[in-house]
Amino acid sequence: MAADSTLKPTMRVAASHRYNRRILKQILVYVVLIALGAVFAMPFVWLLSTSLKPSTQLFKLPPEWIPRPFMWSNYPEAMTYIPFLLYARNTLYIAVFNVVATLISCSLAAYGFARINWPGRNIMFFVLVSTLMIPYQVTLIPTFLIFRNIGWVGSYNALTWPAFGGNAFFIFLLRQFYLTIPRELSSAAKIDGASEFQIYRQIILPLSRPALAAVALFTFNANWNDFLGPLIYLSDKSHYTLALGMYGFLSRVNTEWGLLMAAATIMVSPIIILFFLTQRTFIQGITLTGIKG
Repeated sequence: MAADSTLKPTMRVAASHRYNRRILKQILVYVVLIALGAVFAMPFVWLLSTSLKPSTQLFKLPPEWIPRPFMWSNYPEAMTYIPFLLYARNTLYIAVFNVVATLISCSLAAYGFARINWPGRNIMFFVLVSTLMIPYQVTLIPTFLIFRNIGWVGSYNALTWPAFGGNAFFIFLLRQFYLTIPRELSSAAKIDGASEFQIYRQIILPLSRPALAAVALFTFNANWNDFLGPLIYLSDKSHYTLALGMYGFLSRVNTEWGLLMAAATIMVSPIIILFFLTQRTFIQGITLTGIKG
């Protein structure tokens, strides 16, 4: 009895120490995460702060983080300084078109690589993944010449229709996700008389929403912020995108930095809002891909 009475306080003390260490570890993790989050948020905070500053505070040293006064007029003025709504509509059209085309082409190709056995499948998949090592600059000139010969230069066709050709990285991403789906579901559907396309449409796609959401978000972000593509293929200013239209704020005489920062803040806001609305599905899609090789 005496040994038990001595042992119980000792166990309580040990449990209390373990609890305290666990709490301290969690506090340390949160402190590190908050510090890293603050570091990564600094550019956006600076962008937002600059967009609200009067021109006299833009280049002050040391810099002032809080504008005095707040120039809220920069935002409506930025949207009228250039045809902002027109450029936003053009950008949205290109981004949405590419999202739809990429989801269709990549999901179909990934299904063929993951769920259908055909001769040379692994070799073709290896060749597809190998194309990821080819720099974009290597294929830029040949692609431009092809699009020029078929009359796509100067229109949206060069920025939209190629998405139906698929994307090697997204095909790889979706294939890895499809491999995690039990094959028993496909076998049961085949016994019931379902075709491969019915299995793909009615079974695989509904189970692949996290991966499809990740692909959609990546594609939308890439096309919303794309600068080089519109710069090469678009010549009519009425076809410009937001990334290309930002040049309207730059001038050899007087660059409107405050208006430029305000327009840039408006431009990045949809991406931030979209990520926060879909972050759970997006993170789930990223973490579940690549589980099975």
